Amino acid sequence: MILDSVKQWLDEIVIGQNFCPFARFVRDNKQIRFVEHQQQTIESAMLVLQEEIQRLEADNETATTLIVFSKGFVDFNDYLDLLDIANEMLEQWGYWGKYQLASFHPDYLFEGEAVGSASHYTNRAPFPILHLLRERDIETVLTNYPHPEKIYENNKIRSLELGVNYFKQKLAQYRHK
Repeated sequence: MILDSVKQWLDEIVIGQNFCPFARFVRDNKQIRFVEHQQQTIESAMLVLQEEIQRLEADNETATTLIVFSKGFVDFNDYLDLLDIANEMLEQWGYWGKYQLASFHPDYLFEGEAVGSASHYTNRAPFPILHLLRERDIETVLTNYPHPEKIYENNKIRSLELGVNYFKQKLAQYRHK
C-alpha cells in the first residue's frame, strides 16, 4: 500500500510533470527498486542503505533504489540529519563519486525559497525517501540531455503553474490510500 502510493506519486508527479526527465526510462524498463523501511533509527536506516548499495553493486539490471521511510523521519530536520549521515557514510564506505542520494520529504524546503512556494513540491513526496542513484548513469544521461542546467528552472516554473493547492491535494491523496 505505501509503495503503491509512492509509485503513483512517481508516475503522476515526478514523471507526469517531467520533474525528472530521466525517470520515465528506468520506470518503463522496470529498473527501479522500491524498498519500504519501517524502522525509525538512523542506525537501521544506514543498514538498509548499505544493503541497497550492495544490491546495486551485484545487480546491474536495477538502475536505482528508492528507500521509503513509512514510519520514521517525519520531522524534516530529523530527515536532514539522516541525509547528512547517509552522505557521510557513502564517503566512509568508499562509494562517494560512485553513488549519490537524491532527497524527498513531505515537508521539503529549498533554502532561499519562500516557505509557501510551490517550488518545494518538486522534492516533496508522500513519505520521506532516500533515492540512491549510480553517478555513471546520471553522467551518461546528462551528456545526452540538452541543457540539463535548465531542469531546476523548468521544474520551478511548472510547479508554480500547478500551484500549492494541486500538490497538497495530490500528496494528501497518496498518503491516505
